[in-house]
Amino acid sequence: MYTPSSLWTWAFTIVALIQAAIILSFESYTFARFQIALKENAQNNPIAGPYTRIIPTYLTLFIFGFLYQLVLVWDALRLKNTIQVIGLCLYNLGLMIYAAVQIEQIHDALEQLGGQNLLDKGYENLWLKVKPFLVAVPCILAVGLVCLSFIAWKLYDEFAWTIYKHISADLRMKRRYLTFQIYIALLKFDFFFFLGFTVQFLVVVKFPFKDPEFGLTIAAVPVTILILVMAAFFTRRENKFGMSVIIILFFCGMAYFIFKLERMYEKNETQRNRYKSGRKSLTTFAVITLILIIMTITNAIACALNFGKGLKPHISERKLEDHDEKDIDTEMPNLNHGQMPSRMTID
Repeated sequence: MYTPSSLWTWAFTIVALIQAAIILSFESYTFARFQIALKENAQNNPIAGPYTRIIPTYLTLFIFGFLYQLVLVWDALRLKNTIQVIGLCLYNLGLMIYAAVQIEQIHDALEQLGGQNLLDKGYENLWLKVKPFLVAVPCILAVGLVCLSFIAWKLYDEFAWTIYKHISADLRMKRRYLTFQIYIALLKFDFFFFLGFTVQFLVVVKFPFKDPEFGLTIAAVPVTILILVMAAFFTRRENKFGMSVIIILFFCGMAYFIFKLERMYEKNETQRNRYKSGRKSLTTFAVITLILIIMTITNAIACALNFGKGLKPHISERKLEDHDEKDIDTEMPNLNHGQMPSRMTID
C-alpha cells in the first residue's frame, strides 16, 4: 500500500488531512447546535419542514466531499499524477464556493424555522453561536487552496523527474497521453459533483413518491455511476462505438442538469417554491457540474480522435514501477527503450 515518501507528498497529504479535520469539526458543531435547538415537531411543519433537512444535508455532503478528496489525494500521489494534483486544487476551490453559499442558505433556514417558532430560544440566539464557524469554513478552504497550490507546484517538479525516467514517447504521443490523463481525472471529479447534486435534490426538495421527477432523480444515481465507469473502460479499450454512445449520454446529462435548473427558476410559483429551501446550493452544484460536463465532453472527443494512433499500449499495459512498488492505473510506461527519454510538460 502506498505511503508518501517525500517532503512534498507528505505536505500535500497533511494539509488535506488537517483541512478536513478542522472543517468537519466545525460542521459537526453547527449540526449539534442545530439539533439541540430544533423542536421535536419541526419536521412535520408544512412550511418550514424542508428547512430542517438543510444542515444535515450540508454536513453529509462535506463528510463525503472531504473523505473523497482524501481518497483522490492518495490516488494522485500514488500514481504521481500531476494533472489530478492540479485538479484537487480546483476541487478545493469548488468546496470553498459551496461553503460560502451555505452561509446564507443556513441563515435563511434558521430564519424560517425561527419565524415558525420551531427553535428553542429563537433564531438569533442560534445564529450568533454558529455564524463564526460557518464563516471560518470558506476561509480555511481558501488558506488550504493556497497551501495545496504551492505544494502542487513543488510536486510538479518532483513528479516530472519520475515521468522523465519512465516515458520516452514523442511529443505528439505525450500530448495524447496528457489528454487521456485530463479525461480520467475529470471523470473522478464528475462523480462527486453529479452525486452531490442528486443527493441534495432528493433530500432538500420534497417530492411525492409518485412524482415522475422523483423517480427520474433516483434513477440518475446508478446510471451516472455506470456511465462514468464505462466512459473510462471504452477509452482504455479505444472502442469507438462505445465512446460515441458515452459522448451522447454526456450530452443527455447536460440536458438533464439544464432541465433541473429550469425547474428551479420556472415561472410557476408553486413549482418554484418547492426548491426554495435549497435553490442556491443546488444552483451552485448544477453550474459546476455543467462546466465539468462541457470539459468532459471536449476531452472525450479529443480522446476519441486519438484512437488508433498508438496510445493504447501505453494505457493498457501496467508496467511503470517506482522502486519496488507498481503503480496501477494511469501512468504511462516506457515501451520504447531505444529512445532517449524527454521530460513531459503539461502545457
